[in-house]
Amino acid sequence: MTSSNDFTPQALALGCVAQALTQDSQPERGLQALAAALSDRIGYRLFTVLVLDRQAGLSRRYFSSQPVAYPTDGAKPIREDSDFYARVVQDGTPRICNDRHDCQQAFPDHDLIFSLGCESAVNVPVRWNGQTIASLNLLHEAGWYRQDMLPELAWYSALAIPVIQKINHTT
Repeated sequence: MTSSNDFTPQALALGCVAQALTQDSQPERGLQALAAALSDRIGYRLFTVLVLDRQAGLSRRYFSSQPVAYPTDGAKPIREDSDFYARVVQDGTPRICNDRHDCQQAFPDHDLIFSLGCESAVNVPVRWNGQTIASLNLLHEAGWYRQDMLPELAWYSALAIPVIQKINHTT
């Protein structure tokens, strides 16, 4: 028999998210578990979940770790001419912004982002059935996010699928 001490920190964090997904009060409980695991394992100063509403042409903010600065009722047009759209939505690949300059190029609201002490970001697509349905967006100090974090972020993205499906079915 294995004890919890036999598991890696990654496995323990993933297990907590998986356990939360079996509980009631979804999608809130699943989002809170994702936020906690990502805070513990990857780190962020700001974490948001954007859900793509293709019919309305909007990207809707459904979760925010800083709801005063980034309220959950926020939405912005899906810009098909953006790097975010090309890489994260169409190609389904994560995008890392390493520093202040990258964030300034990537985010029209970069002044608000900088005011929160964030100068790097990673946008991780949540994909289902060959399409990006949402993105997990983590922001932190400059240089925080690295390529070697992407495999673990992909695990959280996969665990986010039922949460996003629940959001899409109830909104």
